[in-house]
Amino acid sequence: MHKYFREYLNLTMKGFAMGAANVIPGVSGGTIALVTGVFEKLIHSIKSIDHKALGFFLKGRFRSFSSHINLPFLTAVFSGAVISVFTLARVLAYLFTNFPVYIWAYFFGLIVASVYFVGRTIGRWTAATFLIFSAGAALAVWISFMTPAAGNDNFFYLIVSGMAAVCSMILPGLSGSFILILMGNYELVAIEAVNELRIDILGPVFLGIVGGLLAFSHLLSWIFKKFRDLTLALLTGFIAGSLIILWPWKDPVYKVDRYGEFITRPDGSPVIQNYDRYIPDALTAEVIVAILLMIAGYMSIWIIEKMAEKKPG
Repeated sequence: MHKYFREYLNLTMKGFAMGAANVIPGVSGGTIALVTGVFEKLIHSIKSIDHKALGFFLKGRFRSFSSHINLPFLTAVFSGAVISVFTLARVLAYLFTNFPVYIWAYFFGLIVASVYFVGRTIGRWTAATFLIFSAGAALAVWISFMTPAAGNDNFFYLIVSGMAAVCSMILPGLSGSFILILMGNYELVAIEAVNELRIDILGPVFLGIVGGLLAFSHLLSWIFKKFRDLTLALLTGFIAGSLIILWPWKDPVYKVDRYGEFITRPDGSPVIQNYDRYIPDALTAEVIVAILLMIAGYMSIWIIEKMAEKKPG
């Protein structure tokens, strides 16, 4: 019992880390799943929620249902993720408002480590894997320069937002939160709706998440099984390309109308269109702390990786 509880707690903490990553624009929960050793198992378990699982459930064969979809594993990971999202939303909103450079720096280091550790799992680097890696990195960079859309609380748009976000959440290197930013719904969904428990917003997003998760897991599982090294190379490229989103030193570029006036949200705050990134020209105290936090982010993934080697998910 003690061993089972320890394993459950370990999976819950990995889910918590995934949930935390999903709240941060530019960080992918799929990256955390990959470096903690639960990615393949997670995809295969979600994929198992099929007509056979539904049959077991409707017939009351709950033990067979649980075994078929690996319910204890899914429960541990997703409960950790949900707890993380709802407990960290307020904290992260505060930190991003008051200490943006430090937060971006920590996650920049985290993702640098992820590039190394995920790339290390590729069995053999060939011309094809390098080409796929480059394509993945280029795609992630291109996405980072896209102009965000305007926010939209239409029921069907919220469903689509949920589907798009969850696909990128489980795909290492593509941030679900950043996809929500591009769709214009990050603050509405990840901050406002979560903090205020707005069911009218969270409900349709949840429908999209469930539908997208079930559909995308089948595709990703098949691709991963048939083309493992190429898939890992693509994912490593996604992760590497996402580093540009996380660069700590950047100034916001605000959206303006045709008259040059700021476009504002309902609360009066200007809408951020993208960022102007720059390299600091002096070694200030802020820069030193940011560099130390980059190292801390790198070491966090290193520790997680070592834990995963000792206790595979």
